[in-house]
Amino acid sequence: MLRRRLLAASFAVSLLVTAACAPGSGGGHGSVGSDDAPPPLSEVTPLDDPRAWEGGAHAGLGGVEIRPITDDAAPALPVTVTDAQGTPVTITSVDRVLALDIYGTLSQTVFELGLGESLVGRDVSTQFDEATDLPLVTSNGHELNAESILALDPTLIITDTSLGPWDVVLQMRDAGIPVVVVDSTRSLENISTLTNQVATAMGVPDLGVQLSERIMAETEDVVAQIDAIAPKSQGEKLRTVFLYVRGQAGVYYMFGEGSGADDLITSLGLYDVAGEIDWSGMKPVNDEGIIAAQPDLILMMTKGLESVDGIDGLLDRLPAIANTPAGQNKRIVDMNDSQILSFGPRTPDILNSLAVSIYAPEALK
Repeated sequence: MLRRRLLAASFAVSLLVTAACAPGSGGGHGSVGSDDAPPPLSEVTPLDDPRAWEGGAHAGLGGVEIRPITDDAAPALPVTVTDAQGTPVTITSVDRVLALDIYGTLSQTVFELGLGESLVGRDVSTQFDEATDLPLVTSNGHELNAESILALDPTLIITDTSLGPWDVVLQMRDAGIPVVVVDSTRSLENISTLTNQVATAMGVPDLGVQLSERIMAETEDVVAQIDAIAPKSQGEKLRTVFLYVRGQAGVYYMFGEGSGADDLITSLGLYDVAGEIDWSGMKPVNDEGIIAAQPDLILMMTKGLESVDGIDGLLDRLPAIANTPAGQNKRIVDMNDSQILSFGPRTPDILNSLAVSIYAPEALK
């Protein structure tokens, strides 16, 4: 089971690394919205009929607000943990830490635990103000740079399998650096697990519990707001698929059950078509799959939409979409690549922004 999960995670990474290397070319033509954070869902007026809306929407998030759970975190060390791969790791110091993944989730979690000053470097997805002066240890998008990492003399590396090449991680272990590999899956179900894994490795397990409880409480509040305005019956919910597209590379995938996209879709009060058409994991999409899905709504990553020159370009490259309600209404919602499936401290903001873009897009104008 562990091997299958790691292979799936590595496959997802190969797609997402392609995402980082794909230049944008012009945004979602015909979309409303900006990179600014939208208003709270509780302050907007939802559409009377979400199916009647025509046009796309960009779900912005604005800047990251770091809210440390405490300002006097006191790590209890040494600590020995068994990481997500079953490897025992002893940590004696968190003075010089690297927390690296494709989403920037791990580094933000360290900051939210009140231990941001322990970080000595960052990945390219870690772009909030408090971390922008930290040196990058990734290159060419999301590739780990061994020389950059070793130059920082880290006392602990927290990572997952979302960055590569994996040989660099093994090289760090061979160099005697404690490396804790946390869960690479991302879903609502494992936010607490991931947060607690990071906190335990940092020597502050109790703070991990507090932080995960805060994230989940805020997430549940947003989900309750979504439930209050989303259609109640299955037949009225927007039929939704998640497309992963990289036009320059000719990559067109539909994310299905077990990919994390299914969890996101359900949390947004939408109908996940993947289960209905037995679409699991991440597979190349074809005309038959799109037509069988008949989505009312398509979720995408922003760079993916840009890589095909926006909504009209997507319809040109995947003509079968034009034979679906989503294509006919150009009903596509996109969000920043590193955030939409990150499932970390920003989950409440992500759900709120996507929900506003879906159920109250007029608020984005």
